[in-house]
Amino acid sequence: MVILFSATISEKHRQSLVQKYPTLDFIFTSGIKEAEQHLEEATVFVTYGDDLDESTIEKAINLKWIMVLSAGVDQLPFKQIEKRGILVTNSRGIHKTQMAEYTISMMLQVYRQEKTLYENEKLSKWDKSVRMKEITAHTLLVLGTGDIGQEVARLAKVFQMNTVGLSRSGRPVEYFDEVYTIETIKQNLPKADFIVSVLPSTAETKYFLSDEHFNLMKEEAVFINIGRGDLVKTETILQAVRDQQIAHAVLDVFEVEPLPEDSPLWTEPNITVTPHISGQSPNYMIRALTIFQENLDKYLNGENNYTNTVEPSRGY
Repeated sequence: MVILFSATISEKHRQSLVQKYPTLDFIFTSGIKEAEQHLEEATVFVTYGDDLDESTIEKAINLKWIMVLSAGVDQLPFKQIEKRGILVTNSRGIHKTQMAEYTISMMLQVYRQEKTLYENEKLSKWDKSVRMKEITAHTLLVLGTGDIGQEVARLAKVFQMNTVGLSRSGRPVEYFDEVYTIETIKQNLPKADFIVSVLPSTAETKYFLSDEHFNLMKEEAVFINIGRGDLVKTETILQAVRDQQIAHAVLDVFEVEPLPEDSPLWTEPNITVTPHISGQSPNYMIRALTIFQENLDKYLNGENNYTNTVEPSRGY
């Protein structure tokens, strides 16, 4: 069985896999261009999820399983994958620690006026009139109650926050005081001091948030998007901040990435821009390969209870 990597991993991780599975044929490459010449041989394809298209799947005539070493799978050609009956698994859940920490840090950054304090420090400006606020006991609304959303809620509980979650099912989830279906978003937005989106990119979530939703938010609200950039149009966010419909937006994901240098998001004072790094961690690859190896063991043993199976018909 040939396991083909288009995802680049370190020599240390390569050697570990070869030693653990000596009877399997691993082909490690540094990207899809190098991997393409081995597609016909591959039974398993390990990728970051952004390099497969219909033509690539066509060439992979023996492909049975795609392992995505990230959570995002929105760029996969799901129609063809479903038609071929190819198994897809991903690495969702490995981002929860770092993305939850990022979220709490950004909430504090806004309320504790860290941007202003940093600028004052650079100017040697002693200004005690800077208004500080507390996030403690405020209301947090999380769009998406999966692993990441649940971890955000867990950390928020340290600050005695009221945690409200929205999901497709609306079923109760630990660390959320209340959970409702996503259809109730208009009723819940006016209550929230912080709105955090961890939603994936699907047909249902693409441009889900509109001007109407931002109109419903508190003027003091902080909007944080760590899910996908196509949840809301850039112009909608800009207008909401400029019209003071909300107080601040923290954006780690964007409609176009990398964010163009001339984007007005960079210079808007009440918008914080970070380059899609909320999921970064020195433990990222260790966690992703652990899930891969768990699933590889199950695959070799003929088991079907894979971790993080992706449903092609739903796109996640």
